[in-house]
Amino acid sequence: MRTTSVTLIALFLAASAAAQESPDAVVKQAIQAHQAGDFEHAIQGYRKFLASHPDSADIRSNLGAALASTGRYDDAIAEYRQALKQGTRNPRIWLNLALAYYKSGQISNATEELTALHAAQPANQQVTLLLADCWLRQGEDPKVIELLTPLEKENQGDPAIAYLLGTALLRNKQLERGQQMIDRILRHGDSAEARLLLGTAKLNALEYNAAIEEFEIAVQLNPKLPDVYSYLGRAHMDSGNMAAARSDFEKELAQNPNDFQSNLNLAVLLKQDQDYDNARKSLDRALRVRPGNLAALYQIATIDVATGKVDDARTNLENIVKQAPDFVEAHVSLATIYYRQKRKADGDRERAIVQKLNAEKQEKEAASKP
Repeated sequence: MRTTSVTLIALFLAASAAAQESPDAVVKQAIQAHQAGDFEHAIQGYRKFLASHPDSADIRSNLGAALASTGRYDDAIAEYRQALKQGTRNPRIWLNLALAYYKSGQISNATEELTALHAAQPANQQVTLLLADCWLRQGEDPKVIELLTPLEKENQGDPAIAYLLGTALLRNKQLERGQQMIDRILRHGDSAEARLLLGTAKLNALEYNAAIEEFEIAVQLNPKLPDVYSYLGRAHMDSGNMAAARSDFEKELAQNPNDFQSNLNLAVLLKQDQDYDNARKSLDRALRVRPGNLAALYQIATIDVATGKVDDARTNLENIVKQAPDFVEAHVSLATIYYRQKRKADGDRERAIVQKLNAEKQEKEAASKP
């Protein structure tokens, strides 16, 4: 009788343990861990559940979110993409995929997803603003202006829209409209965003000291504002204070490793110090944000020249001038390489192009003077 009782108890405990480990119990515990911020246990639970239910798009999306919360964006992206393949194009999962690309610095991929998502949900303001920010990070200011102008007319009191649109307008030299955006932001009181836009206007006007003053106030108001140190670094760089510029770019990259301008400009300064390895790393990060950017590719070509990789530099420069025939510096560098390689006819051709472009530039500058 005692043996029978022990056997029944053992069976009961085994059944109880099995119930605790049922898929429903596992996923419930995973969700609870996720909500409590215990992402590692959530990840373990989601993966355990998916081992027996691989077609659950929602749980796979949850796994992606937990992975993203721990900074494992590539793994999160893989889960989101798989979740989207398993069912309808769920807008929430689709947005999470775009955000994972965005937060990992894969801006071109984020832009691609957000562009398609915006076409499917043109009234979704979060999608629109994220897409605008992606275009802004890639230097596509006209696209930002086109995207946000209709939205700004309907939401004139929204400072986020005013800030993004104002930045694009000022960078696009539309100073009057840009000033209108600054004024709208200032209605809510002084802010780092307003000071950053004011500094951008001063920088465009080549008033470097005034720009530095505005950017430094922006830093005091909010040192974590995206791009604030990047713009301050550019102003210091343009004013000739290279040490301060390098410090600014490093501060921006410490909080935003994928900032394009900071990576590009820091690479230029590192190259001047003959720190070619770190300069190349900065340029690789810049190209991750803006693939094929000619300014970054040009800097890589100049590093290749400095490190003896002349054939690589020549090939790179030849591709650059095909895409941008007016890129004077690229023609100058290419002419120098041709002469070094005893290709006088090619060098003479490039030098003639440089002389022609410089003459055209001087004519335009003379015509623009009163």
